[in-house]
Amino acid sequence: MTTFDTAFWITSASILALLVLSAFFSGSETALTASSRAKLRAQADKGSKGAETALNVTEDSERLIGSVLLGNNLVNILSASLATALFTRLFGDSGVAMATLIMTVLVLVFAEVLPKTYAITNPETAAARVAGPIRLIVLVFAPVVSAVRVLVRGILALVGVRTDPDSAVLSYHEEIAGTLALGHQEGTVDKEDRDRLLGALDLASRTVEEVMLHRSHLETVNIDAPVIEIIAQSVNSPHSRLPAWRDEPENIVGVIHSRDLMREVHRLVTEAGGHFGAVEKLDILSVARAPYFVPDTTPLDEQMQQFLQQRRHFALVIDEYGALLGLITLEDILEEIVGEIVDEHDLPTEDPITRLDSGAIEIDGAMTIRDLNRAMDWALPDDEANTVAGLVIHEAQAIPEAGQVFQFHGFRFAVVERQENRLTRLRIRRM
Repeated sequence: MTTFDTAFWITSASILALLVLSAFFSGSETALTASSRAKLRAQADKGSKGAETALNVTEDSERLIGSVLLGNNLVNILSASLATALFTRLFGDSGVAMATLIMTVLVLVFAEVLPKTYAITNPETAAARVAGPIRLIVLVFAPVVSAVRVLVRGILALVGVRTDPDSAVLSYHEEIAGTLALGHQEGTVDKEDRDRLLGALDLASRTVEEVMLHRSHLETVNIDAPVIEIIAQSVNSPHSRLPAWRDEPENIVGVIHSRDLMREVHRLVTEAGGHFGAVEKLDILSVARAPYFVPDTTPLDEQMQQFLQQRRHFALVIDEYGALLGLITLEDILEEIVGEIVDEHDLPTEDPITRLDSGAIEIDGAMTIRDLNRAMDWALPDDEANTVAGLVIHEAQAIPEAGQVFQFHGFRFAVVERQENRLTRLRIRRM
């Protein structure tokens, strides 16, 4: 019997073709799973049919992976079987060991490492190229894959594991946030860019209460005060809008805008021939605008939309009982994205963080955890409290006295000053 007969060449060609198919399946799996759907969508919007097909194919990742693995295993097992038969024919019993060794090398190098390396280097390009044939293979293998899917889910259910193929492993929010964090660690994304992008992403998960100006810091106007005093306060205030109250500070009856007030003052003085005493006739309530109240639980992205739709910049925050909690402005929400915004009318302020030679810092207890995290690039949790003082009180389960020290979340917190029930000064050092 001739060794290199027709059967030998047909078998060798079949093994080579199966290795090519194995490389195709391996590379396709890597390309389609590693490619960014966002980049594929961008290419599809530019007219790439391959990218559009890749998006459709990857919609059902479970069916895609099942079909590719089925095809890959079929060609690998078949190529190994043919190689074993061929080498046994050539070398007898030792052919089994030789076939195992040679096929392992061939499959590893040419059917696994090489195609997957190419696919991971150019995932979107490779995905667009293989999407068409893979879509056909998915359709052909659909019945078998469906049966395997049912079997796998049944086995997992027996051990208490429930699968939900429609839920993503990571939300787009988490994926983007993780990419930004990784980029910052690797030095490709600046801290300021990371903070701005994360700030925009976090608007939906943060509420008005977390960024509002607390009522204890509000500058308000007694609407029953003398008109001259109200005008003087409005003109000298760094704020263009001041809430006006009657009877008690929490009973807000209007919002005085300095521009509206000055326009009315100008009208009265002009009609009186320049006599400023005419402002005594001014009805402050008629100048004030109706107050705009919002619940403290409103998400920041929704509140920003409300501001833009209603052409407002200023809202008073109330709780579920209607009690005044503070105020929020459009600028407050924008500052969550771009950082502190300072204009020519803002009063100059010192750095809220005092850095000590020991490596610790001192801050006002009212400083928000979010602002501290952004300034120091820390990750203190803000789920249970908005301010650093609130975090200390939450962890201590009491209102600490000055001089008390606590350790949690990898930091050492010392209470420097306390006024009544407020922690006004804190010293923090990373452990």
